[in-house]
Amino acid sequence: MNQLQLDPATEDEAPEDAGIAEIANLVATGEMADAVVALDRLSPDSQAEAVASLSPELAANLMEHVVEASAVEIIDHLPTNVAALILDEVTSDHRADLIAELSEANAAEIIDQMTPEEAADARTLMQYASDTAGGLMITEYVSFQADQTVRDVIEDLAENADEYRHYDIQYSFVCDGERLVGVLPLRDLLLSKRATPLRDIMVANPISVLDTMSLDDVEDLLESHAFLGVPVIDAQGDLLGVVQRAAVEYARSEQQRSDYLKSQGIVGGEEVRSLPLLDRSKRRLSWLSVNILLNIMAASVIAFFQDTLESVIALAVFLPIISDMSGCSGNQAVAVSMRELSLGLVKPNEALRVWFKEISVGILNGFTLGLLIATAAMLWKGDAMLGFVVGFALCMNTMIAVSFGGVVPLILKRAGVDPAIASGPLLTTITDMCGFFLVLGLASLLLV
Repeated sequence: MNQLQLDPATEDEAPEDAGIAEIANLVATGEMADAVVALDRLSPDSQAEAVASLSPELAANLMEHVVEASAVEIIDHLPTNVAALILDEVTSDHRADLIAELSEANAAEIIDQMTPEEAADARTLMQYASDTAGGLMITEYVSFQADQTVRDVIEDLAENADEYRHYDIQYSFVCDGERLVGVLPLRDLLLSKRATPLRDIMVANPISVLDTMSLDDVEDLLESHAFLGVPVIDAQGDLLGVVQRAAVEYARSEQQRSDYLKSQGIVGGEEVRSLPLLDRSKRRLSWLSVNILLNIMAASVIAFFQDTLESVIALAVFLPIISDMSGCSGNQAVAVSMRELSLGLVKPNEALRVWFKEISVGILNGFTLGLLIATAAMLWKGDAMLGFVVGFALCMNTMIAVSFGGVVPLILKRAGVDPAIASGPLLTTITDMCGFFLVLGLASLLLV
């Protein structure tokens, strides 16, 4: 068991000590969800102390349940040798993800102190993008040679039962050297004579995926086959690892969660409130500071038509309605484009086709929404011209919003800019500016 060497706790630190003891008890009894909550309530140094007070196996189990951003922060506060011992016990795919988020210097120091086999695995997996089969695979699997017998397999399973028990695997694989040649069904293994070569009972030429295959393609494959996992090979056909269905589903949910956070202005990775204050502030300000400039641009339109607004004060009631409704329509178009991009249903160079589809909806929805707000304006003020101004403005701005919302994610994607981050602020600015200009410009011509 590894412990951090810290100064004796003062009376003020007693609650932190109690929290550390509580986490140890929760982890020991397998109550990981409660342990994660308790860990989140501690300071960064106390979090590291709590993790370091556990055995490497229990600490690794806990880290598997902690949000990645928090796990990386904890590893940064651990002594290098303790971090290495814990990461040795973490599953290979999660280990690579955590190390990839560390600073280059810290990652190198930790890898140097890990066991050679686990360090080699980490270096290999870190070479892959997280949304590829290579980045999703685990390297903990069981394989045998084609010329081995059933007896050899049963003896190996018995001898290495303690190690294999920790493997989250569903299949055994058969190789010719390093090249994958078959999958070994457990039922056939148990019912075959001990002297039978594996090549006689294996399922030959199993379905596999290249290590460079994208998350989308792996997901499509698993949707069309009832596999719990699929082997990963390189260009030469050598077996590298296994991609599990659960890992693909988790990666997809993480991708969607990341896109949602970006669309809400949380950039720079996942944020939890246990992260350092300055880091959280900088991440948010990087988005908010750009937004305030864009909003000033939109507000400048109102300033330009200040006299019109003073003359027809009723317009002030309708400006936020038109802005908000157009923004909602545009966000719907953004959501559909983002979803189709993630599913591969639309390509970044298909902006014209997407625009045609969106403008068709925009015309229908714009006319309907414009008619509704025009009716409301006429009933309120008894002024048909006011109704026409706000109704026409909302109709036109809805068409602008859906056109912009549908096309901009594709343009940003083609330009290499993350559409999840940039689409929202740009859409808001355009719809606000156009909405304000249409209402106040028409009012200047027809009402003043």
